Amino acid sequence: MKKVSSILCAILLATLIGAVQADQIVIEMRYVTADGTGEKIGTLTASETLYGTLFTPELSGLAPGLHGFHLHAEGQCGPKEKEGRKVPGLAAGGHYDPEDTGAHKGPFSNGHLGDLPALYADQSGKVDHPVLAPRVQLNDLKGRALVIHAGGDNYADSPQALGGGGARIACGVVDN
Repeated sequence: MKKVSSILCAILLATLIGAVQADQIVIEMRYVTADGTGEKIGTLTASETLYGTLFTPELSGLAPGLHGFHLHAEGQCGPKEKEGRKVPGLAAGGHYDPEDTGAHKGPFSNGHLGDLPALYADQSGKVDHPVLAPRVQLNDLKGRALVIHAGGDNYADSPQALGGGGARIACGVVDN
């Protein structure tokens, strides 16, 4: 009886571990340049919760302060030409907006679904504070790109478009 109980416990534990692993995705994040993707800066782990998707960063090398963070429509991180010059990370497309709202309103409002909470880099450039995106499901990420911007995000389209986060500095593709 003890052996059967131990086997059942092992099976249950393996099932639970498998379920936990199935409910998270680890995304490798890299700097972006006009030539493509560059040095790895760490990972973001996206986990499904009852309250949305939790992003747990393990990143380093960013400038201290807030950084805009978004889910972009295309699953690419390469450069793309705009007005005659290559723009780093532009192949990721715009913010993911499946309902075509055309509005940058932040993670807690009804604008782009790709508007995620800003990431904070400490004085050493380390980012390790989790952020919760309440409107995003894990399946929304698949086949898309996560992008980190040079500056913060005010979650409005003024005084600068798309929250004023500026250049795309890092990106990671979420595999299907």
